[in-house]
Amino acid sequence: MPTHVPGPRIAIVGGGIGGLAAAAFLNRSGLRATVYEQAPALGEVGAGLVVAPNAVRLLRRLGAMERLLRRAVPLDWGWEFRRWADGRVLSVEKLSGECERLYGERTYVVHRADLLDTVKSAVPGDRIRLGARCTSIEERPHGLRLRFADGSRAEADVVIGADGVHSVVRSTLAEPTPPAYSGICAFRTIVPADDAPDFALRPAQTLWLGPGRHFVHYPINGGQAVNVVAFAPAGDYTDESWSATATVEEFHAEFAGWDARVTDLIAAGGVPGRWALLDRAPLRHWSRGRVTLLGDAAHPMFPFFAQGAAQSIEDAAVLARCLAASADDPEQALKRYEVLRIARTTCLQQISHDRRDMNHLPDGPEQQARDAALAGADPLVGNGWIYGYDAEEVPLS
Repeated sequence: MPTHVPGPRIAIVGGGIGGLAAAAFLNRSGLRATVYEQAPALGEVGAGLVVAPNAVRLLRRLGAMERLLRRAVPLDWGWEFRRWADGRVLSVEKLSGECERLYGERTYVVHRADLLDTVKSAVPGDRIRLGARCTSIEERPHGLRLRFADGSRAEADVVIGADGVHSVVRSTLAEPTPPAYSGICAFRTIVPADDAPDFALRPAQTLWLGPGRHFVHYPINGGQAVNVVAFAPAGDYTDESWSATATVEEFHAEFAGWDARVTDLIAAGGVPGRWALLDRAPLRHWSRGRVTLLGDAAHPMFPFFAQGAAQSIEDAAVLARCLAASADDPEQALKRYEVLRIARTTCLQQISHDRRDMNHLPDGPEQQARDAALAGADPLVGNGWIYGYDAEEVPLS
């Protein structure tokens, strides 16, 4: 266990993957941080996600790999793109062996709740306060004061906003600006393995590309279920909540006429979740004084490069290094953290945004050119700047 040394009192607002990762890396660095999470329990929210090598290597250093491997599925088969109408394979990237050779780690798919549990295992239990919804942050002569909905308060020297796209902390740093309508919504469901075809249980992330839509599936829960997430026109739908739902019929209607393997998976799932993808421009700054942001609070991005969780874990590792190196000057530490992270995350926000258009091309010459490019591409190598990045090797100066 790390030996804690006198240092700033650190409050982390938000107990999601990024907030817990920040607490874990700070704890490992010998700094004490308390996580304030508004929910009464750290429950099963969301569905599946991809854990790429740039995140896996950090989880390993936290000593959390044994916990991750209990439920994660290694993507040994790899990534696979298919055509919407007939399932014709456009591109296959087998990851087994190659991912480890290039980047030292495998790529996994996992339920979000299982990744949250993995990160939580590296955080001392007494450092997490549940049922604590932060309502405001006040600057005081000798620190910061957090107020909570139940009337309680806490004092801190540093506040880290890891409270997601609707961040309360962000509102203390920048003028609130309404998100833009993206025109896209997402559907998600989980199909039990017993109800899923063998095709969907392979250790592969399969992406079906079609006009105005795309459809993704991969196994999770140790292979006991299949995660399904799909993107379609939103119409006038603007609800961004992960708790919102649609009907199976609405989901099916969006993909009518697609390959039967797609529509069969939709039919096998339960009531699907549905949420709108709202577009937020990158922030120019996300630190001020002794307050900073990480994860979706700082750089929300479309999920089309599957890097949202990984970037929050990277943020956490870099932030902990900066604070440990300048524990006596937290303002300078937060400025350094922002400088080290903002260009990378802004770039990922942009390419994730642009990927939407490529995935949703109507049939025709542009679609044919895209499919030809996919057939000749090697994304595992081409995206080396993403997967080869080591947040603990980035120079701090």
